[in-house]
Amino acid sequence: MTSLAGKTLFITGASRGIGEAIALRAAHDGANVAIVSKTERPHPKLPGTIHSVAEAVEQAGGKALPLAVDIRDADAVADAAAATAETFGGIDILVNNASAIWLADTLNTSTKRLDLMFGVNVRGTFVCSQACLPWLLQSDNPHILNLSPPPDLQPRWFGPHVAYTISKYGMSLCALGMAEEFRADGIAVNTLWPRTVIATAALAMLGGRVRPEQCRRPEIVADAAHAILTRSALTCTGRHFIDEEALAEAGITDFEQYAVQPGTPLAPDLFVESLPRAKQG
Repeated sequence: MTSLAGKTLFITGASRGIGEAIALRAAHDGANVAIVSKTERPHPKLPGTIHSVAEAVEQAGGKALPLAVDIRDADAVADAAAATAETFGGIDILVNNASAIWLADTLNTSTKRLDLMFGVNVRGTFVCSQACLPWLLQSDNPHILNLSPPPDLQPRWFGPHVAYTISKYGMSLCALGMAEEFRADGIAVNTLWPRTVIATAALAMLGGRVRPEQCRRPEIVADAAHAILTRSALTCTGRHFIDEEALAEAGITDFEQYAVQPGTPLAPDLFVESLPRAKQG
């Protein structure tokens, strides 16, 4: 399978950034996309709403269902999954992209921030997976893809921001466990993480440490997700992909095309090893 035509995707955090890019990539194939996010009205500082992305999905050739949902609300998630299945006849793919970030040490992480990150990142991933499972079990090539890093217990990834790291690794551990739990049922469960920092609204959370020209565009993650989601669920599960690896396995090795400013040295993302300096043209 090389296309997502006719497939139904349930994508959380899809009103902007990487979630939006994945939605649009699927739409170009003619997929059905449930755009699941809290952002129903324009935010004063952040671009995109579920409605603006729905319009873009339709213009790209897909079918859209905008759903205003806080994934910390299990009942709302269940209703959204049911509405998606009723509208499109099922659910083939769940993309757990929604995420909360707070890069602070323990003393500067309030319980409110802690609860938000665990509520969205870990609990939200589990709840969305649970809600979509009845339909995924009926799909002919079901996938769950979590946007989270490869599990790595090196202390240096934990020390600077214990709460955030644990919450993101919690998403990855959900994938690790569910891949094994649903292996016999033929549901692929994998994770995907960018090799470099991606130019999204979350860049502001890095406090100016990374400039946009040091980043890649969200399209590299969207293309990597597409490469994973078009693979056979029976032979591709339990993997923790880096975007470059997923693309290389699909025969795509020109990563410079995704650079915000080609030729500029790139900043490695959190939880991955340092990058070699980019070749200058």
